[in-house]
Amino acid sequence: MKNKHLVLVTFFALVISSCARKGRPEGGPKDETAPIMVTANPPYETIHFDDDNIRIEFDEYIVLKDLQKQLVISPPMKNPPLITPQGTPSKYINIKILDTLQPNTTYTFNFGNAVQDNNENNKLESFKYVFSTGDYIDSLKIKGTVADAFDKKEVKEVSVLLYKLDSVYNDSIIYKKKPNYVTSTLDSTNFEFSNLREGKYLMLALKEPGNDYVFNSKTDKIGFVADTITLPADSVVSKPIRFFKEVQPYEFKRGKEVTKGKIQFGFEGKQENMNVELLSEVPQDFKSFSEFEEDKDTLNYWYTPIERDSLNFVVSNQNFKDTITVRLRKNKIDSLSVSSSVRGVLHLNDTMFIQTNNPIVSFDKSKFSLIDKDTVDVAFELKKQSINKLAVLFDKKPKQGYIFKGLPQGITDVYETTNDTLDYKFTTRAVDDYGSIVLDVKKETPYPVIVQLLVKDEVIETVYLSESKKVEFTLLDPKEYRVRAIIDENNNHVWDTGNFLERKQPEQILYLETVFKLRANWIQNETFVIK
Repeated sequence: MKNKHLVLVTFFALVISSCARKGRPEGGPKDETAPIMVTANPPYETIHFDDDNIRIEFDEYIVLKDLQKQLVISPPMKNPPLITPQGTPSKYINIKILDTLQPNTTYTFNFGNAVQDNNENNKLESFKYVFSTGDYIDSLKIKGTVADAFDKKEVKEVSVLLYKLDSVYNDSIIYKKKPNYVTSTLDSTNFEFSNLREGKYLMLALKEPGNDYVFNSKTDKIGFVADTITLPADSVVSKPIRFFKEVQPYEFKRGKEVTKGKIQFGFEGKQENMNVELLSEVPQDFKSFSEFEEDKDTLNYWYTPIERDSLNFVVSNQNFKDTITVRLRKNKIDSLSVSSSVRGVLHLNDTMFIQTNNPIVSFDKSKFSLIDKDTVDVAFELKKQSINKLAVLFDKKPKQGYIFKGLPQGITDVYETTNDTLDYKFTTRAVDDYGSIVLDVKKETPYPVIVQLLVKDEVIETVYLSESKKVEFTLLDPKEYRVRAIIDENNNHVWDTGNFLERKQPEQILYLETVFKLRANWIQNETFVIK
């Protein structure tokens, strides 16, 4: 009897162990079939929908992956529905609606690729549940693509919005209310709306940190279709919607002492001739320097330290003008630090720069020397390029070694501190170590163009063209290069972004499809048609 009980216990243990295993039996065929929706309550494409709960059944256990990113509900709901279960396998999805539904409206729950089977993660692609609170299901469609107006990068998770152009529409609605319809590009640049109603619409693209579908110009990128979308006449948006970051209106923040003798004036938005004028009385030997910090909304202001509790300034920028007081409490100045722009190799088409953290008041060339690998003196010039940068100019020879030295007290900054001993060793390469790119630029646009040579996202060289011309980029390091052209419609030599309220599209940027994988002692020729 005991043996019989032992056999039964062993048998049930094996059965339970087998049932608990996830996956297919050893040696069996791999499951490559996506889950299938078996039934839904209320049924798919129900009309006169008046329920607050939806249950969708599947033929196998499923899991929901990246539901927050994948799920798009159109029209958007003020209060998101409660979707369960999440995090555990189940043969159903339950949707609890927590919002008041609009009358005579077709709703689409697009799960994207969130629904996957539990064993092999086979995706039920573009799974949707649709219902209508009215008499029929809207069936119109429109599709298109999106693109970043500036960067040629893979674009993912961009929201595309439709606003109905009716009696209550105005341009400010995109800052306050959710759209009538929304879809997403998810993992590609393509988008498609379905179950749309006949009418006229404004179409926008939003790249936003959170999917609230309301435009915030400080954090979001926006793109728009200039023409009105008319359904059912329009089924395809012919050109990509180019989204961009708007330039923010100027807003002064504050002036703050960061170290003794240095104040930072912070601001937001576009500065146009921003100026800081000192009002306080100062000694005759008082010196000051100011410079905008690169890629930051900051104006740095250095001055010879004086014993004061505060300094008064007038800050102005186009239509802005204000008087401010900066309290002075710091006791320590920034000690002078010096660095070289050269890291081991000075390329034949580059310039060596000596850079400092503080403004340079004076320098003594006699304290500096340049010799080659044979210890022969090399003639050079020192020229001030900016408030904290010196250029070392000399006739560079290929395949040569150099040593640039600086004795103490060669550079004096605004605080009357000086440098320590400087010693920089570097070499140049042979001409054969470099390659060249020759572009035959065919300009078919009436506007000037800015042609830029790029390594990754860094601009290496820029050429401004008002006519077709051959452009030669020489002495290039063997690397991978791209070329782009900015169509400079307002002839200001920079790329200009767009603005929604002004209905201004960003200036067009064209990327040459060819990627140059440049080798040493090699010339690559290419034609770039710009139109």
